[in-house]
Amino acid sequence: MITVNVIGGGLAGSEACYYLAKRGYHVKLYDIKPKAFTPAHKNPNFGELVCSNSLKSGDVFGNACGLLKQELLDLGSFVLRCALETKVPAGNAWAVDRELFAQRITEGLKSFDNVEFICEDVTSIDFDQPTIVATGPLTTDGLSKFIAENFSQNLYFFDAEAPIISAESIDFDNAFICDRYGEAGSGDYVNCPIDKQGYTEFYNALITAERATLHSFESSKVFEGCMPVEVMAERGFDTLRFGPLKPAGLTDPKTGRWPFACMQLRKENESGTMYNIVGFQTNLLFKEQKRVFSMFPALKNAEFLRYGVMHRNTYLNSPGLLDDDFSVKAHPLCYFAGQITGVEGYVESIGSGLVSAISLDRKLQGKPKIDFTENTVIGALGAYVSRTNENFQPMNANYGILAPIGEMRDKKLKKQLMGERSLQKIKQITEIINEY
Repeated sequence: MITVNVIGGGLAGSEACYYLAKRGYHVKLYDIKPKAFTPAHKNPNFGELVCSNSLKSGDVFGNACGLLKQELLDLGSFVLRCALETKVPAGNAWAVDRELFAQRITEGLKSFDNVEFICEDVTSIDFDQPTIVATGPLTTDGLSKFIAENFSQNLYFFDAEAPIISAESIDFDNAFICDRYGEAGSGDYVNCPIDKQGYTEFYNALITAERATLHSFESSKVFEGCMPVEVMAERGFDTLRFGPLKPAGLTDPKTGRWPFACMQLRKENESGTMYNIVGFQTNLLFKEQKRVFSMFPALKNAEFLRYGVMHRNTYLNSPGLLDDDFSVKAHPLCYFAGQITGVEGYVESIGSGLVSAISLDRKLQGKPKIDFTENTVIGALGAYVSRTNENFQPMNANYGILAPIGEMRDKKLKKQLMGERSLQKIKQITEIINEY
């Protein structure tokens, strides 16, 4: 039985481990948990979600992340199946009960007799052994040093988490339930309106509130996709009203109109006892978060179960280092997967873990490499991280990285055709993989 090392038990590592174990490999899964934790991790289970509990849109033919989910489901993604089984209501978004989600992933991995769980801090990589490194954006210092010495200097950015509040502490006299452009009382989001005067006071408090010091960090470079709300607000008075506080389509039943600005809360767990503040990643001091965010009438008595925090994320300068299947060009038995490669987002990380496992399996079996092509979202992400780029930055799933499909004015039809083309390619790939 061939032994494969998987370093890291997050989303990408869990996906890769499951795929390889199912195909009969002896998988050694290395993770520092539960003996130790990074500054952002708390749950001893595998597949822990650190920031939001949302895996974004489920719209297959209208959203690139939704299309990516379908690609991975068609390829047999274990982690996304766990997400489906632990979903909580969130409109068109895929939100999960993060505790149940991690538990389900852990149970699935531990169901294999051929998976060996090793709780230790890995500080080096044996390039002669089949290995997938999926240590995520918070790779421990020892391995980070090894990677930097062997694969050039790491890049980094700062990521932030949104606060979670108790459902019992929400003042529903000053809130209403509906989805955007939906009927009042029938949605999955709690909407917290605020008038112009209240918003002005909130805005001024937000941009002047005291922030946590980023000790030992070299700079404050922030990834656009997880920008702290206070940094976003500095771009202008109305910036939040076109972002996380967008009121469009949220009709307040008290007034019959859209509010001046509106905060949205989304269920954090299946029982609905906890809610997170959508899009409110922050680096404010804890006392400032309570003071400033409680200025919304619906949150005047809010009980904060978890405050938002900010932490450093690291990623490789992948172009020139990795191939489009996430293998290391100079060491063909070594693969990287997850956010450390420069794919940004939960689903993107899952996808890179699955592609690296599929690719390593075929390499070990002496079978031809699969070209996912830039017609698929996961293939386009692989191409993005491996293509020469002087200003390389982490990338989410989006239609801009997919191969063009021709000029057309109808954007909805264009996305539909791109989706159909992608899933047809994935179907062909699935048939090749299943020829085992």
